[in-house]
Amino acid sequence: MNLREVRDRIASVKSTQKITSAMKLVSSAKLRRAQATIEGMLPYSNRLNALLVSFLQGTTTVSSPFSAVRECRKVVVIAVSSNTGLCGTFNANIANKLRDVVRSHEANGVQIEIYTVGKKIFDAAKKLGYTPREELMAQAAAPQYSDVAKAVRALMERFAAGDVDRVEVVHPHFRSAAKQEPVCDVLMPIDLSAVNGESAQHVTDFIVEPSREELLSALVPKVIEVRLFAALLDSVAAEHAARVLAMQVATDNANDLISELTLEYNKGRQQAITNELLDIMSGANR
Repeated sequence: MNLREVRDRIASVKSTQKITSAMKLVSSAKLRRAQATIEGMLPYSNRLNALLVSFLQGTTTVSSPFSAVRECRKVVVIAVSSNTGLCGTFNANIANKLRDVVRSHEANGVQIEIYTVGKKIFDAAKKLGYTPREELMAQAAAPQYSDVAKAVRALMERFAAGDVDRVEVVHPHFRSAAKQEPVCDVLMPIDLSAVNGESAQHVTDFIVEPSREELLSALVPKVIEVRLFAALLDSVAAEHAARVLAMQVATDNANDLISELTLEYNKGRQQAITNELLDIMSGANR
């Protein structure tokens, strides 16, 4: 490349660097808001789980239409991704996880129905040969509890009626700002024995009206709704964290490229000056 081409390329890379830096700042702000939303929901979620654990303790037989374990003939998979890219391997990892889950069920002859949250996983599900249901599509960027609860209640009705034998959620899990990993959680059947084993320090001496069974029948669906809502909030935080990391990598790469191009430009200028001096000296010696 000549000096003009190098100079133009440096200007282009610097422009890209400004864009990636700005996107990193925006994603960082969104990540903080997502974390604040999760932290705001945690007291409610923890208290709800505490109530459920308290009423489960000391109960010898616990039953719920949403804890029934049946032979798995039909499974609903709720897959969550982002609507947009520029977040590294974030969406590719979720697509790979969904593919593995689908292939595992297909190998066992299980009928699969996929609900998608996010445009990227919608496209990935179509590539797998499925026609995704879109009831939850709008919940990718900013999940709304009322809309999520409505979709979950419809799935609970289908599960209780025996139309669906299992509901799973494939979503990115936010472990830290530097690490997000795809996971597959079972939403239904809910394992009440596992819930009961989560804690053994809650008060169980309650006077319950009208009955313990009726209260549990109201608590269990609420816990299922909150778990899916929490998974969607977790996915939003993971998306913004992945984008912050991707933009940081892009900015660092731009800095390295600018340094290399600047060095090449300076060498070219030095060579051009040297050539001009040599021409001047050779002309003076004639």
